[in-house]
Amino acid sequence: MENMAEEELLPQEKEEAEVAQVQVPTPAPDSARVPAPAPDSAPTPASAPAPAPALAQAPALSPSLASAPDEAESKRHISIQRQLADLEKLAFVAEGDFDSASSLNSDHLDAGNKQSCPLCPKEKFRACNSHKLRRHLQNLHWKVSVEFEGYRMCICHLPCRPVKPNIIGEQISSKLGAHYHCIICSATITRRTDMLGHVRRHVNKGETKSRYIAASAKPPNEILKEADTDVQVCPNYSVPQKTDSYFNPKMKLNRQLIFCTLAALAEERKPLECLDAFGATGIMGLQWAKHLGSAVKVTINDLNENSVTLIQENCHLNKLKVVVDSKEKEESDAILEEGEENLGNIKVTKMDANVLMHLRSFDFIHLDPFGTSVNYLDSAFRNIRNLGIVSVTSTDISSLYAKAQHVARRHYGCNIVRTEYYKELAARIVVAAVARAAARCNKGIEVLFAVALEHFVLVVVRVLRGPTSADETAKKIQYLIHCQWCEERIFQKDGNMVEENPYRQLPCNCHGSMPGKTAIELGPLWSSSLFNTGFLKRMLFESFHHGLDDIQTLIKTLIFESECTPQSQFSVHAPSNLNKQEEYGVFIKTTDDTTTDNYIAQGKRKGNETITTSAKRPKTDVSSEHPPFYYNIHRHSIKGMNMPKLKKFLCYLSQAGFRVSRTHFDPMGVRTDAPLMQFKSILLKYSTPTYTGGQSEGHVQSASEDTVADRVEMSVNDKAEASSCRRW
Repeated sequence: MENMAEEELLPQEKEEAEVAQVQVPTPAPDSARVPAPAPDSAPTPASAPAPAPALAQAPALSPSLASAPDEAESKRHISIQRQLADLEKLAFVAEGDFDSASSLNSDHLDAGNKQSCPLCPKEKFRACNSHKLRRHLQNLHWKVSVEFEGYRMCICHLPCRPVKPNIIGEQISSKLGAHYHCIICSATITRRTDMLGHVRRHVNKGETKSRYIAASAKPPNEILKEADTDVQVCPNYSVPQKTDSYFNPKMKLNRQLIFCTLAALAEERKPLECLDAFGATGIMGLQWAKHLGSAVKVTINDLNENSVTLIQENCHLNKLKVVVDSKEKEESDAILEEGEENLGNIKVTKMDANVLMHLRSFDFIHLDPFGTSVNYLDSAFRNIRNLGIVSVTSTDISSLYAKAQHVARRHYGCNIVRTEYYKELAARIVVAAVARAAARCNKGIEVLFAVALEHFVLVVVRVLRGPTSADETAKKIQYLIHCQWCEERIFQKDGNMVEENPYRQLPCNCHGSMPGKTAIELGPLWSSSLFNTGFLKRMLFESFHHGLDDIQTLIKTLIFESECTPQSQFSVHAPSNLNKQEEYGVFIKTTDDTTTDNYIAQGKRKGNETITTSAKRPKTDVSSEHPPFYYNIHRHSIKGMNMPKLKKFLCYLSQAGFRVSRTHFDPMGVRTDAPLMQFKSILLKYSTPTYTGGQSEGHVQSASEDTVADRVEMSVNDKAEASSCRRW
């Protein structure tokens, strides 16, 4: 009967051993021995015959975890045990000696054959007698273990951790470092002190053994949908520290802006070689290929192997063909032949972004690393084609928004402080870094638009080849003089002569009436325009064409801001305004459907086309550009006065003869070419005293403009002297 029970249970043990070998990271067969799970881990019916005692005592993957569920046993590593004796039994189970394992105790340890250590490869520890093995396990593995709720996480020398390639490839296996396996999250950590801190963080978060057992099964990937594109995301997809493929739903606005940019570029020439250098889940590249079709040739790159696998799965999920090599292309063709319709091709690469951009040329490159993008700008401009577009998304807002000034100085080489226009300051910092990288490659840039919102700073530029364009671009990087009393600002004038007091360039009189250093130099910054009206109008039409309703309001605000025109005086309802545009010396004829009839490529001409070379290109009128920076109406409010509504205040500034518009950088910001003194005088003129309750908005008194300006200046000085602070 016992032999029959053994024959019935042995196939079940083999199946469980195969499952355990798949789920637990194991080394090569010659260097690691993974035991078979215990048969008592599976429920046995009451009517079934009792197994033999030798088989009942055979240790499982973790013999001391008999009370834990099967899922927890299959997940735990063999280095996690309760007692030293359980660790010693693994050596016998690894050799298949079940009888010795069942009879193993303190009296029979010296009577066994030579055994190998279950936690060390054969190259590190050769087989020895039982007493030597016990001493080895106790001194090397058990003494330096980490205890947690009755379990010991022993140190493991098996090749479980991925090892970076070494100069001498043959010595990689012998130089594998020791590590611990976490009992809660199955992470591998090298140092014992780090492991103690790692477990302590789990405890602080409430992640204990009971929670791990309940959630030991890997949750399925969630499928999200954005812009008619399905994307499969990993658990904790919105936490960068807990997932390989980061997906941020808050960046939807960013993805739609970039899509409209690429769609507008695709109307000029096609097909376009496009690169998403940091794919993660691949959502951005999938939207390009799915909605633009054959007009683009998309390449999605990521250095993480798990992300590359997820990108390929998302391509098949959206019925897109993955092109990696000929073999995988045939496999993808076979998958799509089962009734799915192929919508386009996507090339997926696993490479460092700098290496990929050095090897290949592209028409459109998007950089969106986690943090700053300055490390990838030189590679992006090395092989970008002429009149191509580079878009840069920077999420290091702590440094760009002057919360970590030393980091901004280290990454961007800029000196900045927190000002009322800090968001536009951040955009001009990123554009200046992009311009310097382009100039180093003998290329110039033209800024199409720059957006700075709560979570990111997006800069999109067009590339112009040639040293002449590079020189013109470099001249637009200047220092900014900022008054710390009234927050007036002006770009420093170019000149070969050094001024004794450069702060006299400011239109305010703070440097003469206030003691000490009243102003500081910020930058270097981009001093030219941040928007291109013609390109923004084409983006607006593409948003209408593809049904992107969420982005249309922002693009309209950018158009008004680029022209510095109040929204009440000008509106964009249809692309009928796009008759003939001149961008970067190239005349582009556009019809009502904004299709580009004529496009001047580098070195090519078509009939009946008007071309303007860089030598014959007329200089841009400085007055046509939007004025730099903006004023916050609340920041310059007057105590005891009720301000007019922002919409009415824009009309008052426009009636006074100044260019004025709202800005996307600040919901209460006003972009105008009026000096700060005139801005405050008009604000005071149309404000009402608080005691009237704001019943009517009009003149406070029938005084001349000079008298009002004097009153504003006197109130500023009195307030500064009373508060004795640097700002008011």
